[in-house]
Parts: sequence; structure tokens; C-alpha cells
Amino acid sequence: MSLSIGIVGLPNVGKSTIFNALTNNNILAANYPFATIEPNTGIVPVPDERLDVLAKLYDTQKIIPATVTFVDIAGLVAGASKGEGLGNKFLHNIRECDAIIHIVRAFENSDILRHDNTPINPQADIDIINTELILADIQTIEHRLPRLQKEAKAKPEARQVATYLETLLTSLNSGTPIASIENIKYEIINDLHLLTAKPIIYTFNVDEAGLGDHVLQEKLAKLVAPARVLFICAKLEEELRELSNNDALELLDSYGASETGLSQLIHAAYDILGLQSYLTAGQKEVRAWTIHKGWTAPQAAGVIHSDFERGFIAAQVISYHDLVAAGSEAKAREAGKIRTEGKNYIMQPNDVVEFRFNV
Repeated sequence: MSLSIGIVGLPNVGKSTIFNALTNNNILAANYPFATIEPNTGIVPVPDERLDVLAKLYDTQKIIPATVTFVDIAGLVAGASKGEGLGNKFLHNIRECDAIIHIVRAFENSDILRHDNTPINPQADIDIINTELILADIQTIEHRLPRLQKEAKAKPEARQVATYLETLLTSLNSGTPIASIENIKYEIINDLHLLTAKPIIYTFNVDEAGLGDHVLQEKLAKLVAPARVLFICAKLEEELRELSNNDALELLDSYGASETGLSQLIHAAYDILGLQSYLTAGQKEVRAWTIHKGWTAPQAAGVIHSDFERGFIAAQVISYHDLVAAGSEAKAREAGKIRTEGKNYIMQPNDVVEFRFNV
């Protein structure tokens, strides 16, 4: 499975700069609205130090990490859901994303004007974007409802769906995003790809001083509590792109940070979406696979190929740490660290697995 994350925000908040840093692309990042016209997509590897360790252990040069797709759309403005500022044209590009990163500017810079030439106001910016996402979802539901209401006269199941969508519409009209509603019936709304039903990671773009300003960070976090919050300095992320891993970590440490923005965002996305990864390793390749937490061995096998799940027999499993400590697969087997698991086995984050199947 592939993780996809959409990036939203107002113009001039650092969206494209952060996207460039995340994906190592060189798209236009200009200080005026709508510099990003076509949506930009970047596929990046998930940082995973385990892969390099296993590649040395198995003496293979082929490493295939899990990936994340980032989609950066045009900066939204008030009225975007109705077509203002080209925004509505691009909202559909993030409808199938698994989660949304909402970039919020939280630094002053007289050389970079806010989208409406007023002082920075994180709360107002957050409200504008959230309102536009809500309005977009209202439009989506209102477009679907007439057909369902017509079908409801002959199909009881259509009546149930229509009634539920009417309930959601009432909440949206009151300013409540769907993700804030209890017991969401995702099986009913999945095909609508509603934007406010997606998990949102609020990412405040701060200056270098803001990375270590815990008073500021606490103040900003309260604006969106209890949502997931990150603090990233787009300017610093640009600098990190040009450095080696060791130099980048040293620079981050000087600002009191331990992870790059990419690592922070991916870890946050995996967490809020309930994802984890397992590993496969051999002389041909070492690879990470993304699955949902709580998946069984057959379900995990199905990510590699549907035949693996359909014809699942067993899984040979060893903990990554046990494998590394043993020094080789053969020594791990001699030590009794490799075990055979069946169909009911729940996958663990550090599992190194070889599946047995027969179709």
C-alpha cells in the first residue's frame, strides 16, 4: 500500500518551500499568490535505518524503502471552494490522499507579504482553510444527495445512506468538520473522499528561533487542540537539503531538533493513520512494506501480492533486533530466534518475514 499526503495552506505560508525540502524537487516557490498552478507530486522514501543494516547483513545492493507521495496544490484563499483564486480547481487533487498537512505560517518577515498584505494571524489562516474544506465537503454531499433521495423511494439502503449524509450536512453547516464527529460510518462515505474526514497534521512554519520557543509552540498548539501539531522551519529545511546526513543532524541539534521535517511528518502520518512497516530481506533485495497496525500475517502478505494472501500457509518471522544481534540468518536460526507463525499472527513493527504460500 502507498501512503499519500496532501499539502494545503494559504499563499506565501511556505508550502512550496517545504514541499521542495521534503521531496528534493525544485518547483517554483515565489512570494506571490498562485505561484503553484499545477499540483506538484513528489514520491519520497520513508527514512529507515534498518534497511541499510540488513543490506550489509545480506550483502545486497538493492534496497527498496516504503514510500510516501506528497501532493502540493495551489495556495487556497477565502472563497476557494467556490472557485476564488483557482483553489476549487485543485481541491480534487487531494481528495484521494490519506491525510492532509495544513501548513500555517507562524513567523514574521517583512520581505514576504501575507496573502492579503496584513500581519500574520495563524488563527485566521487556520479558519480560512478549514472553512474552505468544510464548504467543499458540503458541495460534495449536496451533489450526491438528490440521487440518493430519489433512490430511497424504492431502496431502503439508499434511505439509510441519505439520512446519514443529511446528518453530516447538518454538522458541516454548523462548522463542524467530519473528523470531529463521533462514530463516523466510513463505509458509507469512503467513496465521497470528503476532505474534513481525513486526519490533519497542522504544521506551523516557524523561524529558527521558533524551533526552540516552547512558549510560542504551546500557544500555537492550543489553536488547533487536540489535533496533531508539528513545528518546522522551512528555511532550515532548505539548508538541510544541501548537507550530508551527519552535518544535517549536527545543524538540527544546534536548534534543539532531532529529526528533519520529512521524518517528523512521516512519523506523524504513520501514527495518526495507524500504520507500521515490516521487512523482507534476502540476497536479492531488502525491502520495507507499509501495513495497518493489527493486520494479520496473511493480510500483510497480500501487500506483496494477492496470491500470497490467498494461498498463505505460514510466515517465518524473526525480530529485526534478534537478527542483527545474531549477525546472520543462519546463526539466528541456530539460536532458535526464527519462528513459524500462522494465519492468526498479528504483525509487529520490527518483524522480518518470509512468507510461505501455495496457490
